[in-house]
Amino acid sequence: MKPLDERLRSQYTLLSPQEQRVADFIFDHFDDLIGYNSAELARLSGVSKATVSRLFKRLGYEKYKDMRDELRTLRQSGMPLTDNRDAVQGNTLLARHYKQEMANLTRWVNEIDTAQFDEIVAALATARRVIIIGLRNSWPLALHLRQQLLQARGQVQVLPQPGQTLAEELADLSAEDLVIVIAFRRRPKIIRPLLQQLQQQQIPLLLLCEPQAQGLMALTRWQLCAPLDSVSAFDSYATANSLINLLANALLHTLLRDGRQRIHHIAALYRQLDELE
Repeated sequence: MKPLDERLRSQYTLLSPQEQRVADFIFDHFDDLIGYNSAELARLSGVSKATVSRLFKRLGYEKYKDMRDELRTLRQSGMPLTDNRDAVQGNTLLARHYKQEMANLTRWVNEIDTAQFDEIVAALATARRVIIIGLRNSWPLALHLRQQLLQARGQVQVLPQPGQTLAEELADLSAEDLVIVIAFRRRPKIIRPLLQQLQQQQIPLLLLCEPQAQGLMALTRWQLCAPLDSVSAFDSYATANSLINLLANALLHTLLRDGRQRIHHIAALYRQLDELE
């Protein structure tokens, strides 16, 4: 079945003038639509609630809620759509953004399994190599995680390198290594078979993902989830970066003596190479 905006475009010329007013409003506010109930949409479009009901029945929805459920499903898959009722109530974008970011951080901190987190940090400290895999939106996070972990320990790699494939790298992995797969939505299709292959090889595996990625979690030994909810059209990675910060700091505290020596050695090399201001 076609998505809502395509249905509206294909039937626009067949709509009544009142229905076209609703369609025009939807086109102009599509990112916010998930936050409106039918009465709000009618009021904001300047039509009756009955007009809104007729329009969505014409578009193939049994009831207005079915359309909102469809948009929520798209949003959870990573489609850029706003989902925040405060937008209807007139709060500023800055206030709504702050409120959502704090809600994400609070949820993540309250849900973290401290025993599992301690196991993860121990694995980070003792693994022969730490391999970090991140694709699409997760690639910058993978680079940042590597840069942070590399301050405290050596043998931290990001895969795949630009233009390269994964198969050659996976062949060398063993149970002495730790693989971190960062797989936030919208994930490439290779993520699931990649996790399955690593599981078959019995490689210690940590997954960083959003809470909705339940179907992937059973394929990994450890999971750390960071909510991506946002008041705007795009996911927020504030909690993901906060999680990376916590992992790096926890590792440094675990390897405190050796980690500090490594940091001092790296700082000395910065000076010798004149790399940083």
